[in-house]
Amino acid sequence: MAKVFAYNMPQAAEKSSKQEELTSTDTLTFNITKPLSLMAQLNFAEETLPIGDVKVERKMKKTLAAHYFSNLQTNKLHRKAAEWFPIIEPILAAYGIPQDFKYMALVESGLQSGVSPKGAAGVWQFMPGTARMYGLKVNSNVDERNNLRKSTIAAAKYIKDLYRIFDSWTLVAAAYNVGDSHMRRQINRQNQDNYFKLKLNNETGGYVYKLISMKQIMVDPVRYGYTAPRQFLAYNAGKAEEKNSE
Repeated sequence: MAKVFAYNMPQAAEKSSKQEELTSTDTLTFNITKPLSLMAQLNFAEETLPIGDVKVERKMKKTLAAHYFSNLQTNKLHRKAAEWFPIIEPILAAYGIPQDFKYMALVESGLQSGVSPKGAAGVWQFMPGTARMYGLKVNSNVDERNNLRKSTIAAAKYIKDLYRIFDSWTLVAAAYNVGDSHMRRQINRQNQDNYFKLKLNNETGGYVYKLISMKQIMVDPVRYGYTAPRQFLAYNAGKAEEKNSE
């Protein structure tokens, strides 16, 4: 009876209540989630890196380091982005292409101009045959590969066709770099359709890493030592307002 009576005493009830509060507090403490690491946040068109893969993380960190301002020493990329992105973004959206592909224009031709040794030209570095296939005029009088709007439309069509083949945006980006026939051969030969696990030539094997790095220095220039020009900062501010108003 003494034990039963004790549970009905006010002091016992108060003590029990305090214990419940402590237990509740402890539970809340254990439920706090840690912020995602930078590696866990990185992605291309919502396709993430395989977290925990030491080789992939090492390669990603090395590529990010190569894109620090101290290595590239140029803010030209931000000026070009402010000029190109307002034209590129709505075209990609119209064709259902993820916006991350706009960084491809900067990787392809942001740090260089003119015609490549292989004959590719323009912002999207089209070869003459592929350019004509997607509706661009390329002859001795005119080269529409240098027309930003028309070449972006052609690139969007090409990217969309590649997605129908590969059903993966990272594989699409790699195929854009090396060609769809070569990509299909590698996928079939290696029996592997994860870009990050495929063994590819140095340029293609590092291509998506470059795209992710380019995205990072555009989204967070200060982290990588860049001082983006006012034009680009104003552009980013406008994009943020648009996003908040949605």
